[in-house]
Amino acid sequence: MRPLSEKVAGIAPSATIEISNRAKKMQREGIDVISLSIGEPDFDTPKHIKDACIDALNRGETHYAPSNGIPELLSAVSDKITKENKFPSKPEQVIVTCGAKDAIYEGMEAVLNPGDEVLLLTPAWVSYEPCVQMAGGKIVKHAVNQKTFQLDDSILERVNARTKMIVVNSPSNPSGAVFDKKSMKIVADLCQDFDLYAMSDEIYEKMVYGKEHISLAAIGDMAERTITINGFSKAYAMTGWRLGYAVAPLKIIKEMSKVQQHSVSQATTFAMWGAVAALKGDQRCVEEMRAEFDRRRKFVISELNLMGYTTAPADGAFYAFVEVAGDDMAIATKWLEEGHVAATPGSAFYAPGWIRLSYATSMEKLKEAMGRIRKVGGK
Repeated sequence: MRPLSEKVAGIAPSATIEISNRAKKMQREGIDVISLSIGEPDFDTPKHIKDACIDALNRGETHYAPSNGIPELLSAVSDKITKENKFPSKPEQVIVTCGAKDAIYEGMEAVLNPGDEVLLLTPAWVSYEPCVQMAGGKIVKHAVNQKTFQLDDSILERVNARTKMIVVNSPSNPSGAVFDKKSMKIVADLCQDFDLYAMSDEIYEKMVYGKEHISLAAIGDMAERTITINGFSKAYAMTGWRLGYAVAPLKIIKEMSKVQQHSVSQATTFAMWGAVAALKGDQRCVEEMRAEFDRRRKFVISELNLMGYTTAPADGAFYAFVEVAGDDMAIATKWLEEGHVAATPGSAFYAPGWIRLSYATSMEKLKEAMGRIRKVGGK
């Protein structure tokens, strides 16, 4: 038979999902595995959001909707962006997608041509590069400062005539770092000086601890060249709903629309009504979850530091990024096989010698997991 796609064959599977699947297999075999490998809040979706979805189902919101999203949600996102993220947005500049990952993929397809280069700040989430590859582009990696996890002017060395976009993720998955004003200004200046597009993934914006979240599009005229990515999975514990969105200049949204129309068509109609309730309803649920994540963060970071591990600045998201001595894959495997704690090797995020632990699980499980890591060791 004829060979399959070389493009897809060259793309690595998701390391985070691969580790999670391995842990689940062990659990099915009766092994008591504590999974700290995947970024999924352990909270239930708030009741008022579920009720809004159920109400939508009951009144017959089960048919096709406009591809970019129901008007009510486009308006809610636009209002939220203008008010909270502090840059102007109109409903026609919004597209609702099947998760934030879908928005990232569509944004890459809309902007990139074969051979275009995309600057990726590492450590970085595992799916950016495959999305760039599927769009025909090429990733150029640039490591942030390994002590502060901020940027400096050395990034200028990575820019050339083929550079078209830079990807920013703050708060960061996997490091938990939050870019400060200086780092964001470096990105903005770079984009303006070299006429680059930017993709700003802000899915963890609600999970910030003692720092300020800054939207890249709010700096100078960056709204004219930035695709802002966000969604409902993390802040509202809606991972299974598969709802994300992008806010961008109208010319980019129109191109993303084409990708969506010819692939997934639209996000699920009745789920979008739940998203309206999420944005327009009481936000105390978000703060309650953030406060609990903060409590867990302080415990996990303290325990790891007491064991002698160095951790990245955990100022956002819900990850502890741990520096280990030696082969991170071997140590993560040891933690899983001997300690029955699943964690993700930093090599998956272009950061060998580090391991990512998610504290988006109960305090009880975190205490047990820290005890197992202490016992197994591997530092």
